[in-house]
Amino acid sequence: MGTHPSVMARTKRDPPTLTALGRDLISLTSCQRCRAVLLPFLSVAACVLFAANGWWLPAVLSVAAYTFSSYGSTSHDLVHGNLGLPHRLNDILLTLVELLGLRSGHAYRAAHLHHHARFPHPDDLEGAAAHGSWWAALLTAPAHQLRLWWWASRYAKHDRAWIVFEGIACGALFVSAILVWPWSPAPAVYVALVIAGSWTFPLITSYFPHDPKGEDEFAQTRRFRGKVFAVVFGQHLYHLEHHLYPRVPRQKWPELAKRLDPYLDAAGVKPVCFGF
Repeated sequence: MGTHPSVMARTKRDPPTLTALGRDLISLTSCQRCRAVLLPFLSVAACVLFAANGWWLPAVLSVAAYTFSSYGSTSHDLVHGNLGLPHRLNDILLTLVELLGLRSGHAYRAAHLHHHARFPHPDDLEGAAAHGSWWAALLTAPAHQLRLWWWASRYAKHDRAWIVFEGIACGALFVSAILVWPWSPAPAVYVALVIAGSWTFPLITSYFPHDPKGEDEFAQTRRFRGKVFAVVFGQHLYHLEHHLYPRVPRQKWPELAKRLDPYLDAAGVKPVCFGF
């Protein structure tokens, strides 16, 4: 699909409407929806299977696949309600998918939606790492999820019951993994891996894609491009596009970027490229 003529006719720093870009960008097929929902669970199931057979390298890679397919992918779409699921089912899946990583899904939702509304304001906890250095982002990472949960438990009144329950469940899973250590170290190793995986989030989702000194929404979030970037980050390059159009599900980001590129070029939004 080409760029709609009305896209280029708008003022230079006024983003085109989603209707101008194409309303098909917010729709998913049943197959796309099922794949998004199942992938985190299948990744954890593969980890269990591999660990049970002593295949530790594939087990670790399966944990990495879960981390990649949850927080920035399926959970992210559940946070925005972009999978087109009934509200209650969306809430349940958000809880279950994030609990597999010992994280609170509803705390994530509260903090992430606040980030969209407030960045680069100082009260945006999720985007705070963008205001410092890369090493500062790494230093704050170990306590990041706990800080998000504590913030959300105080301020996210609508989802407070979910957030409290998820916090208790995370604690119970952590303690259980330690208690079963004499019989099997595998649960504790899994817990350590998913927690360590979450330590990358402030660096990857906050520090790298954002520039809090930017003059407007086009400059405050970076435009990434390049086939090497696309392969390395599994088509998760499109943070600017997501900030401009949060209703578009992750699976449609590459197409969204393709349709938006002529406008961004005309608006002088320079891409950050790696490789080609």
